[in-house]
Amino acid sequence: MNLTVAGTAMGAFVAFMSLQFGLWGFLVSLLFMAVGALLGRAAEGKLDLRGVFDAIIGRRSSS
Repeated sequence: MNLTVAGTAMGAFVAFMSLQFGLWGFLVSLLFMAVGALLGRAAEGKLDLRGVFDAIIGRRSSS
């Protein structure tokens, strides 16, 4: 099992715990699963979090 799958599984576990709170729990579960997958990708080295952060705040270059 690679780290992306492990991160998604951990996010799904935490999301399952939040599902007890109805629709908002479902929406929060989607958020947790996405964060878990992103952290798993970053741990594998397949995602540059600094580049993502720079793109979010507008400091990316087009060259």
